Amino acid sequence: MSQKTEQLLSWYSEMLSIRKLDENINTLLKTGLMFGFSHQYIGQEAISVGVCANLQPDDYITSNHRGHGHCLSKSGNLKFILAELLGKETGYCRGNGGSAHIADQGSCNLGANGIVGAGAPIAAGAALASVLRGEKRIAVCFFGDGAANQGATMEAMNFAAVKNLPMIFLCENNNYAVSASFANSTKVESIAKRAEGFGIPAETIDGNDVELVYETVKRVVDRVRSGEGPYLIECITYRWKGHSTNDQGLYRTTEELEAWKEKCPIKALKNKLLKSGVTEAELEAREAQVDAEFEEALQFAIDSPFPKPEDSLSYVYAPSGGNMEWR
Repeated sequence: MSQKTEQLLSWYSEMLSIRKLDENINTLLKTGLMFGFSHQYIGQEAISVGVCANLQPDDYITSNHRGHGHCLSKSGNLKFILAELLGKETGYCRGNGGSAHIADQGSCNLGANGIVGAGAPIAAGAALASVLRGEKRIAVCFFGDGAANQGATMEAMNFAAVKNLPMIFLCENNNYAVSASFANSTKVESIAKRAEGFGIPAETIDGNDVELVYETVKRVVDRVRSGEGPYLIECITYRWKGHSTNDQGLYRTTEELEAWKEKCPIKALKNKLLKSGVTEAELEAREAQVDAEFEEALQFAIDSPFPKPEDSLSYVYAPSGGNMEWR
């Protein structure tokens, strides 16, 4: 088997794992294992996988409220992610962050965020720190088309451009910001056009093609890491579910949703693998392995203890010595 096919198979398993996780969110909520609501990443898996495959362990990312895929692609530990979603002490944030605020300092994931667009200035700050320290680390800011209309994102773009920061603005344009379609909320035809106004080079690509995402980001990572300044990549994709688990998505048509499901990034990769000579049996084995790993991780999360009430304020402030204990 060629090295390329091995890589594609690895991405296939990772994309399946992300989807398996988010497909089970509703069940976790309905059975009372998980609390509140959540934002699912289903339909966008190719982006986090293709992007993070290009990053070094000490490169930074900032995420958003739809960030399970980002976290899994950067850190790869499904057990700690599920434990966090269930509010358990063994989770990445010891059960204090939950779905919309999951973070992992160990893998330089600076966190998901419930505030739209808030990750952009954080990523810019991380990129600036890298420059001041004389490091070669870069920062990637994942954000959606809705966040492109936020002032914080615009300010971060301007600051990154002025300071020539090693930063990638990675827009996952899934066509909707809650119920507002991109066509009805943004006059320009692409988010890439926004970057041009700040003097930042940009391009728009198919976000459902994991190979294209990987190759594009690889080229851009090399450029950014070498000191040529920030760059914006707009990945066109589509979220299959509503804005969150309590949104039925009645503002869009069944025909539109089904048309995008035909462009499923996992289905597209599966077809590519089959054409390359990988057998159905090999893919089914991968799928079974992902299912087994999910069940094992879920059991780990279920069996884990809840945080102790007396520890509730332990992570509000960083200790003076800077030795905060992360996963």
